[in-house]
Amino acid sequence: MSGFAEKRRRFLFTSALSAVAWGAGRSVSAFAVEPRRREPQGDVLVTIFQRGGADGLNLVVPYAEDAYYRLRPTLAVPSPKDKKASPAARAIDLDGFFGLHPDLKPLYPLFAEGTLAFVHGCGSGDQTRSHFEAMATVERGIARDSGPASGWLARHLMSSPHDASSPLRAVAFGAGLPDALRGAHAVALNRLDDFRLHFPRNWPTSPLTAALTDIYKNVEDPIGVAGRETLAVLDRVNRLDPAHYRPAHGAQYPDSDLGRSLRQVACLIKGSVGLEVACLDCGGWDTHFVQGQIQPGLLRDLGSALAAFAQDLGSTLQRVTVLVMTEFGRRAYENSSLGTDHGRGGVWMLLGGGVNGGQVFAEWKGLDEAHLEPPGDLPVTIDYRDVLAEVIQKRLGNPNVSEVFPSYQPTPRRMIV
Repeated sequence: MSGFAEKRRRFLFTSALSAVAWGAGRSVSAFAVEPRRREPQGDVLVTIFQRGGADGLNLVVPYAEDAYYRLRPTLAVPSPKDKKASPAARAIDLDGFFGLHPDLKPLYPLFAEGTLAFVHGCGSGDQTRSHFEAMATVERGIARDSGPASGWLARHLMSSPHDASSPLRAVAFGAGLPDALRGAHAVALNRLDDFRLHFPRNWPTSPLTAALTDIYKNVEDPIGVAGRETLAVLDRVNRLDPAHYRPAHGAQYPDSDLGRSLRQVACLIKGSVGLEVACLDCGGWDTHFVQGQIQPGLLRDLGSALAAFAQDLGSTLQRVTVLVMTEFGRRAYENSSLGTDHGRGGVWMLLGGGVNGGQVFAEWKGLDEAHLEPPGDLPVTIDYRDVLAEVIQKRLGNPNVSEVFPSYQPTPRRMIV
């Protein structure tokens, strides 16, 4: 091929990628030129970050502990055995000690059937209780304030032995890429409709698309392979018609940011576009004030969205792992504003295939003053990297955990079987 022809081909390919990225409003790094590789062999991982510090003590309630009710005279969720409270207000018994917040009731069937588990007292070594610092710690996959600048998901994708080349290998739904994907080839979208070839107005879209397809159909170098893969994924997304996607099995997603995002993730999973990682945000959990009025709406949204996602996927959930995380929990005692302040140990959730569900993983020491961490927090007794390591190794099929979490030896906890 002549030098001019090669330059022309590269220019056209770059223009096509720029058109896609301009339509999506995001980084072109998602379309890095790589040789064609095999489809991933592990699960699809869906992460949901409860930004703001979700109050784990009211999500998964230690109702059998009297100290819980002393510390939270107005915010405590009534025990399942509390006859003075209405049945709809009581915690739902999980194991005789912990109970589920009643506004998370849609999740109970998943817990009962063994596909959902909770991890109590989970968190990082960050002691600042700062949202910024704590989120950065978790997303970088480090202990406190030192370690790699890249994100833990980026390091997983880079070290995974399973080859993949899809432009939609890693997707974040929202305003931008989370720090967990820093260093990875990934794309951020508000909607799947954004992922399209977007030519300037009055350009003949169909002929140009056909011309790009013709250019790359017989080219076997990395640029040609990446061009064909990008165009093929665009075609699959277009045929999926995400704007008119209809959930299966009667699933009804809530009309919220989280509900709409999970609906689109389900569309991608069913469309077999090479998705490996999807990152979603779920904000509003910084409940310093009138927590009892704010938290129920957040929990209803989370519970109904996750339940709809599981119902929509049906048996496909067996090859999906959903990880719900937060940067820290809340203080054990309520404050004078009928809320809770920044704490330490929180609750994480695991849903999907291979989850050793139907249980609450905890190293519970109690809520009496002797066992709280000053100035009154549930301590972190399960390092969050233990959770991530099991997901990475057992569900995503990546044995290179030491490359994802350098200088850390995870403790096996059998959260994943």
